Amino acid sequence: MGHRTRSQRKGSSVVYKAPSHRYKYKINYPKADKSLHGKVIDIIFDSARTAPLAKIKFETGKKGFILAPESLKTGERICIGENAPIRIGNTLPLKNVPEGTPLHNIEITPGDGGKLIRSSGSSATLISKKEGECIIQLPSGVMKQFKSECRATIGIVAGGGRKDKPFVKAGKKYHAYRSKAGAFFRVSGVAMNVVDHPFGGGGHQHIGRPSTVSRDRPPGRKVGLISAKRTGKRR
Repeated sequence: MGHRTRSQRKGSSVVYKAPSHRYKYKINYPKADKSLHGKVIDIIFDSARTAPLAKIKFETGKKGFILAPESLKTGERICIGENAPIRIGNTLPLKNVPEGTPLHNIEITPGDGGKLIRSSGSSATLISKKEGECIIQLPSGVMKQFKSECRATIGIVAGGGRKDKPFVKAGKKYHAYRSKAGAFFRVSGVAMNVVDHPFGGGGHQHIGRPSTVSRDRPPGRKVGLISAKRTGKRR
């Protein structure tokens, strides 16, 4: 008869929940048919992100947030729209951006509000443009094609020196990962005891059972290849 794992005995836990209370600020572009001008009134820290945010007061009276690019300061003015000038912090469609310009917070599909290149110190480069499409080089070096109507913000995301300072202690890195709902120390299931993981126990490290499990298995048992359609080497 099998053991109930500790995860099953203790029930639900905050370990398995995203820290939604940390997500205080939403970064989204306004609707594509709107052109907005605003002024940077503050640079703030967001515990849910790696990059600082710029608080913007728009001419309509509303306030919003954008990812702060390098060299953007309080008091500067930004513009979001098709006719925005080519200046750091401004947001405009890719078809109006010159080749070789560094970009961040790029839309994958027109109007989605920005999805790519949002971490500190990151930027992509507009390589070439052709009718209806633009080629952008991502930080990984991959070339990706976007529609010309997709919008992006000019500049490099601020906070690029974040990784230069060493963590020194494992505990510091643990809390840094947990603040972003990331899992840090991960121990192999076969290295655990039988009460800690379904793959644990035994005279030596081996699973001892099929690694595929049903999607309907309870928490604590739902590990391995969940509802796998196929396993093995693809030929």
